[in-house]
Amino acid sequence: MLTLADLRTQGVPTLREVECLVVGGGTAGAVAGIAAARQGLRTLVVEQLGFLGGTQTGALVTPMMPNQVAGRPLNGGIDAEINARLNALRESGVWHDGNRGWFNPEALKLVLEELNVAAGAELLYFTVVEDVVMDGSEVRGIVVANKAGRSAILARRTIDCTGDGDVAFRAGVPCEGGDAETGTHQPFSVRFQLGNVDLARLAAFLRSLGRSDVLEDAEGSAVPLLHSAMVWGRGWPLEPLFRKAVQDGVLEERDGDYFQFFSMAGRPGELAFNCPRISEEIDGTDPFHLTRAATRGRRAVQRYLAFCRRNLPGCEAAYLVATAPLVGVRESRRIRGEYCLTAEDVLGGRKFADAIARNNYPLDIHTVRGQDKLRLVHLPEGEYHEVPYRCLVPLHVEDLLVAGRCLSASFEAQSSVRIQSNCRAMGEAAAVACAMSLTQGIPPRRVAGEALRARLRELGGNL
Repeated sequence: MLTLADLRTQGVPTLREVECLVVGGGTAGAVAGIAAARQGLRTLVVEQLGFLGGTQTGALVTPMMPNQVAGRPLNGGIDAEINARLNALRESGVWHDGNRGWFNPEALKLVLEELNVAAGAELLYFTVVEDVVMDGSEVRGIVVANKAGRSAILARRTIDCTGDGDVAFRAGVPCEGGDAETGTHQPFSVRFQLGNVDLARLAAFLRSLGRSDVLEDAEGSAVPLLHSAMVWGRGWPLEPLFRKAVQDGVLEERDGDYFQFFSMAGRPGELAFNCPRISEEIDGTDPFHLTRAATRGRRAVQRYLAFCRRNLPGCEAAYLVATAPLVGVRESRRIRGEYCLTAEDVLGGRKFADAIARNNYPLDIHTVRGQDKLRLVHLPEGEYHEVPYRCLVPLHVEDLLVAGRCLSASFEAQSSVRIQSNCRAMGEAAAVACAMSLTQGIPPRRVAGEALRARLRELGGNL
């Protein structure tokens, strides 16, 4: 970390001075930028890629996963606004389980960008965090690197939306990662898309195998959606095809650990794949692990392409449209905050006075080879739990909040709350908390969680 005096000594120029600095324009950060600017804060969003959306757009994680009770979404606010806009554009839809976010990632890039610009947030793409600027225990900004060199961005409040807790870690916030017993992280995914697929023929084939969730208009949906999956040992209809493909040398055994695809709203004739899954060298903060995941993933994608062409009617002439530019990281660093959400909180449906999000997505732990294939534990029917504001408030430092999958939570609890609608809710809550702290002249740690919850409810939050 650097001090303000270090910046002067090293001759690091100041690029911007803002009231709210959002580091990372991903799932949480894009929403934090919108919310902070709408609260009247001079806001800058710094992003390493050339677009917003993070894993949604860069890692091609196109289904948001359902988070609702009795058909009612548990998160509102800007999350609901984004979904409504995509649905109106026919770039998203509603599936049979009530998932309101099966979307076209290219459309989401544009929607997030337009909402940030309209709110008055400034965007800075193609820029990475190099260091953190501190004044004692107070975060005063960051040092960034880009084509123009090194420069400092100073801020009165900073929100770490990097997903990996990069700012918090560099500021000295205690962090942890992986399973508490073994340190093992969840596997990566390197997602991809295929084009020139005859979806009607593919749907008919899947239906002939006994699949029911194929190419139909769900109630309230603007577009038809198709879905299928295969995991070894589940007895699912595609398993015999996978077994033969392994015997024929088309696939490797690991390729059947997790296979899943969906059609895409706004992109007729395309399929989005939630695979391959990478189970070795899976520390999302290790650049060599990420590099090898990308190379392994691309080789696996070629095997899947060959399998689809040979075995799935409607895919004979399919071609590779895109491989995700980002490796899909489910879990890496998690901060230690004022409160650590636990699996008992999740499964027990615990409620909090300072809640900033509601969730009933299950504990969803993808395990590595040699362990159980998948651990999925649901909450009781009709139940939900809440995420307290304190999970966004890191220990030991001031004027910094964290939003997204690196919140303060146990390994198990994080597997439930990491889904996109919750990360969006965290981003909005962190931004509104920054505005309240500036208005009241207090650090974010001292913002009353109950008052924050009430303010989020005024802004359309379902709390």
